[in-house]
Amino acid sequence: MSTNSLTNGVEKKPSISYWAKEKVVCPVCNKAFQQEVMQRGGGRMIAGPLTDELHRIFEPSKRYGRVFPMIYEVGCCPNCHTALFWKDFNDIKDQATLARLYDDEEHRVAMVETLFPYHNLLEKRNLYDGAAMYYNALLCYEKVDTGYAPTFKRAMLSIRLAWLCKDLDLLCPGHNFEYIAQVFYRKALFFYQQTLINETGRIESIEPMNNMFGPDTDKNYGYDGVIYMQGILEYKYGQKKDKELRLKKLEEFKKSIARIFGLGKSSKEKPGPLLELAKNLYDKINKELSSNNIFSDD
Repeated sequence: MSTNSLTNGVEKKPSISYWAKEKVVCPVCNKAFQQEVMQRGGGRMIAGPLTDELHRIFEPSKRYGRVFPMIYEVGCCPNCHTALFWKDFNDIKDQATLARLYDDEEHRVAMVETLFPYHNLLEKRNLYDGAAMYYNALLCYEKVDTGYAPTFKRAMLSIRLAWLCKDLDLLCPGHNFEYIAQVFYRKALFFYQQTLINETGRIESIEPMNNMFGPDTDKNYGYDGVIYMQGILEYKYGQKKDKELRLKKLEEFKKSIARIFGLGKSSKEKPGPLLELAKNLYDKINKELSSNNIFSDD
């Protein structure tokens, strides 16, 4: 073992992240703060399975343990508690947006403290801190102008928060994180639905996202991924009390998935894991519709 890895006889914990040399200037309070960046390579990220929610599971390594790459995608100003995707600290210049974020600080801090009361903004983050920053960002984008695609960003933040809270529940069972995850799943469903409504109605475009469609950080599944996410979230987390409404929605999603991914009668194909997941979702929806004597004409 190298003497460089020892301090007073204690082995230093392997580093997962580092502080970027160039600081970020918060557009709301104009204060500079450090950006934490996850280091890549060196066995830190061991890709595991892809879930039906397009969430990449990373296997723990002996040296670094479990890593959660998505927690480093969001930053939070420790001065005014503005939390955004890192790119938006430079891109958002709309003065009305910045004023709303400034005025909302007290409310935002109180809301985050309710769910994540012990998070830290000054030291290198852990899973709990990262989830708190994501929740803060979710609240921040409520105040952001439609020109910056806030609805879609809230959809992405919500689904990632659901995943992070499920991870927290595994690490710290008995603290209601599973319940909180379900709340964020439903929020994700709402925001994905609203994203497509806004896009088709030309109310709010998702073009500003460019290649950031996610939903996870390992791969961009584009607009097809947005369609799929709305379908899988409706199937898994949509309301079930009104059976007639549920079946109607599932029938609509079945047709959308078939049209987008070339399923059913169509011979069009899209390569990659998304196609296989879409086929599986199509079959599950079709099975539920068939068991309730709801048949489409495709």
